[in-house]
Amino acid sequence: MNNDIFFFFNNLAHQSVTFDKVIVFTAETLPYVVITLAGLFLLFFLPAQAGRKSWRELFLVFASSGVAYVFSKILKILIHTNRPFVEFSNVQVLGSATGFAFPSGHATFFMALAIAIFLIHKKAGLPAQAGYVFIIFALLIGLARIVAGVHFPVDILGGFVLGAGISYLVAYLAKNVYNTDTV
Repeated sequence: MNNDIFFFFNNLAHQSVTFDKVIVFTAETLPYVVITLAGLFLLFFLPAQAGRKSWRELFLVFASSGVAYVFSKILKILIHTNRPFVEFSNVQVLGSATGFAFPSGHATFFMALAIAIFLIHKKAGLPAQAGYVFIIFALLIGLARIVAGVHFPVDILGGFVLGAGISYLVAYLAKNVYNTDTV
């Protein structure tokens, strides 16, 4: 089933030059845009809204996404899952990727970032839509990486679960172990 879903989406590649450019942008460039937007949004919006307390929320977001990224790298080393273009010769590859595939580092990092922003939005005085926007970005990046032929769906799903789980764990630890009222 993983392979069937993968090829359903990957077969969309190389059908249109414009579509391919959108996929490459979404899979490879959009992540940098999202990081920049999140950083600017959090650095300028949070302090203006919540004062000194906002630095706790900022730390939660960056700790969640940073820890999630490190865990994804460790799991890749331990699990050794090949990328689709290594497993199959008929994969339509757009862009590039190296190393092992599971879990997707992009999916892990961006879902952790999105869930952390979603979790802090009330305490930080952020609009609720902020978390949803970043969740949509994470979903788009994950889907684009499947279409681009660099990840199987299970790599992306595993990354989403890992990223969300780490954000919830960091928020739980911040609230219950360190007694901060962050979320």
